Amino acid sequence: MKFFADTADINEIRELAETGLLDGVTTNPSLIHKAGRDFVETVREIAAVVPGPVSAEVVALDQAEMMREAEVLRKIADNVAIKVPLTPDGLKVCRALTSDGTMVNVTLCFSAAQALLAAKAGATFISPFVGRHDDVGFAGMELIADIRLIYDNYDFATQILVASVRHPMHVVEAAKLGADVMTAPAKVITQLFKHPLTDLGIAGFLKDWQATGQTIA
Repeated sequence: MKFFADTADINEIRELAETGLLDGVTTNPSLIHKAGRDFVETVREIAAVVPGPVSAEVVALDQAEMMREAEVLRKIADNVAIKVPLTPDGLKVCRALTSDGTMVNVTLCFSAAQALLAAKAGATFISPFVGRHDDVGFAGMELIADIRLIYDNYDFATQILVASVRHPMHVVEAAKLGADVMTAPAKVITQLFKHPLTDLGIAGFLKDWQATGQTIA
C-alpha cells in the first residue's frame, strides 16, 4: 500500500520524505489555508520534494472553470494530480483530463455507487472519506470493502485512496482490505512507529549494553 501525506506543511513533508516511506501528498483548500502560504507556490515546492503524485484541488464547481483551473495546476509539475469533486461536472473534467494523460484524484466519495462512476470516468484515484463516514454512524471501512469488490469485479484501474484517516487502525484495516493508497496527516503516519513493547525493548537493550562498559568504535 502506498503512503501519502495529507498536509500542505512543507516541513512535515520533508521530514516524512527522509524516511523513504512517502509515496505522494494530498492537499485541499483547508490544508492550504492552514499552511498560510500561496497555493501554487506551495504545490510547486511539494512537487519538487516528493517524486510521487501531489494532489492539487480545483475550487470551481462548473466544468469550464474547473478545466481552466486544472490547466494552471497541471503546468506546475509533471507529478501534479488534479483533484476534482465527485459531481457530474467533476467527472466530466476527470474524463477530459485523464484522456489527455493527466492524473486525476476524484475526492469526497461517500458511496460505492459514486466510486463506480468515478472509475467509469477514468479516475486515477478515488478518495473515499472513511473518518467522516464514521463520524455520522456509518462504518467507513465497509465502504472500502465494497469499492474493492466492485473494482476487482470489473478490473478497474482506478486506485482506492483511503482518505479522512484518523488513526493507525484505519491504516491497518485499509491495508487488510487491499486499498491501493492511504493518505493521512503526518501525526497518524508517525503513530505507526509507536508500540510500548518496542520502547521497553530498546530501554532494556540500552541498559544491558551500558552494563558491559563497551563502545562501538
